[in-house]
Amino acid sequence: MSDLITRVQRLPVGKFHYTLLWVVGLGWMFDAMDTGIIAFILPTLIKDWQLSPTQSGLIVSISFVGMAFGAILSGKMADRFGRKFMFMLTLAVYSIATACCAFAPNLSWLLLFRFIVGIGLGGQLPVAVSLVSEYMPAQVRGRFIVLLESFWGLGWLIAALVSYFLIPQLSWHIAFLIGGLPLFYIWVIWKKIPESIPYLIQRGDIERAHRIIQRLEHQAGVPVLTEAIKPAVQPHQKTSFKQLWSKDFCRATAMLWLIWFGIVFSYYGIFTWLPSLLVKQGFDIVKSFEYVLLMILAQLPGYAVAAWLVERLGRKMTLSGLIGLCAVCAYFFGQAQSNQEIMFWGCLMSFFNLGAWGVLYTYTPEQYPTHIRAFGAGWAAAIGRIGGILAPMAVTQMMVFEHAFQYVFMMFTVVMLAVALTVGVLGKETKGQPLQ
Repeated sequence: MSDLITRVQRLPVGKFHYTLLWVVGLGWMFDAMDTGIIAFILPTLIKDWQLSPTQSGLIVSISFVGMAFGAILSGKMADRFGRKFMFMLTLAVYSIATACCAFAPNLSWLLLFRFIVGIGLGGQLPVAVSLVSEYMPAQVRGRFIVLLESFWGLGWLIAALVSYFLIPQLSWHIAFLIGGLPLFYIWVIWKKIPESIPYLIQRGDIERAHRIIQRLEHQAGVPVLTEAIKPAVQPHQKTSFKQLWSKDFCRATAMLWLIWFGIVFSYYGIFTWLPSLLVKQGFDIVKSFEYVLLMILAQLPGYAVAAWLVERLGRKMTLSGLIGLCAVCAYFFGQAQSNQEIMFWGCLMSFFNLGAWGVLYTYTPEQYPTHIRAFGAGWAAAIGRIGGILAPMAVTQMMVFEHAFQYVFMMFTVVMLAVALTVGVLGKETKGQPLQ
């Protein structure tokens, strides 16, 4: 007889798995939209409010402070109260706070709202990836998580389109209001997504887990088993920060923290400031939107390639290879002297960077067992957000230099090469292995 976890793993990939992918994926997309929209609002906001480089950098950084808090809190709460509950709660937090940004009368209020936005945004991602990972069979888990991450590119694309068409015609206020609309998506999550089976088993709720699996077996057209056999795990284990640095997990934790810091530092440093950097290079706001929009479109095939490679070459080689190639592209992007060079290297940089992100979200939850998975992923994401806090500060300090564009991207090149090296030295391959 099969235990509950084995029954979940043996379900044929079908309607349920794809429904889980698109429902959680749209939540991921809304997260990306609310994260990215500030990048397109900033050039107009700087002009309207006459913001200094330090003030504009603070608007970006304060969100990452909130993201760090959100990632830590939601990871621990998801291991205690459930993945589904925290997925809905974090979505509500950032949606309401984003809409409130539209009514901010001054910088102080905007910073407060952006901090709250960050709590929700940072809290949702580790919870979402844990939920999807725990339902996917080992042989397709990597591909599905990369496809989940591809919704991030769609979210930034929507943010770019909203900003391109509405901000010049109306104002930046309307962009923030649109960012609040995901609040109404909570009902879809409530109706479509079941709670994580490993989480329910850890909490000792065996009957509820059994009922969910029976329903999924019926939908998949496989024999519906009547006996609920509990896997050989403790009903519930407490999570603590000390566990992350225990003998079993210290190598994985050190690797993830370094990778997350470097990738978040480079990604948000590049793409949050790209419209403003292009304006500084002499492009008008509308033209900079157009360029960034094309670079965002290049992210989508990057995810597709990563989804194919992650189950063939494995997590370790794919992640280090993609981020290493992104580093090369960042160097040449910083040296670009023409519009054509900016577009060519910018699109390639975007292609490789977001492919690497997809693999990272696959790789992270595979490092920890169920009782500490969301907590460990949350802490890794939180350390990454420190990179997100520092990146805007570093960019604003460098923007005063005569050759700021080249210096900024040289910095990102070095950081991403360091990330590729970290994966190669500390990483362990997890392709095809069942979650603990």
